[in-house]
Amino acid sequence: MTGTIRPIHVINPPMIQLSTLPADLRLDRSRHAAPQVFEKLRDLIVSMELQPGAPLARAELAEAFGLSQTPIRDALSQLRDEGLVDIYPQHTTAVSRIDIAAARQAHFLRRSLELEIVRMLAERDDPALIDRLQAHIDVQQANRGAEHHPAFMAADQAFHQEMHLAAGVGALWELEQRYSGHVDRLRRLHLPEAGKVDRILRDHQRIVDAIAQQDVAGAQAALREHLSGTLSQITEICERYPDYVRVE
Repeated sequence: MTGTIRPIHVINPPMIQLSTLPADLRLDRSRHAAPQVFEKLRDLIVSMELQPGAPLARAELAEAFGLSQTPIRDALSQLRDEGLVDIYPQHTTAVSRIDIAAARQAHFLRRSLELEIVRMLAERDDPALIDRLQAHIDVQQANRGAEHHPAFMAADQAFHQEMHLAAGVGALWELEQRYSGHVDRLRRLHLPEAGKVDRILRDHQRIVDAIAQQDVAGAQAALREHLSGTLSQITEICERYPDYVRVE
């Protein structure tokens, strides 16, 4: 029996305003602006702080970030390329709905790559890697409460990135991220399900234990089960959040 998915609390402001822009979203003036705006907005979209359909007016964003509209336009174009915003010329720009087909493809890519990654890692004896992976699990354990979900998800990402780096394919992690926005939003919606956090922690521990024991089959089986969790609940998620998804 599946658990109950409880709707998460998300903000839905009519616009991002300078007075409400969180302090940690201020820009580093020593870096180019457009990539930072892209990163900040992407984080807000993937975390579901900006819901599908939320408007993103260039003038308001420029005021909020203290910039001209040129870097804002560039950042929004990059978000459009990842399918995270819809730009309607001469009309409006808004956060896109979650594209279920794109989420399935991103999941296929990640599963294919990570099955090979855990095979590589389980074929070697690397106690230092086990310690690093365990440290990420410990951070997740310390942030398991609902009020700490952003930190929990950040540690989740760090766990998987650590495996990519250890396998010598860190650049592929960056590639995956360009396609992961839709499936990551599904995972964020799924996270409040009763028992979901515990299952993630259990799965990560099983993956690490199998790698430590150099059990290739066990590591791959644990990873396959771990990555299938949210995708197996797509129908229920879509029924609960019909205004957030696109299933065509």
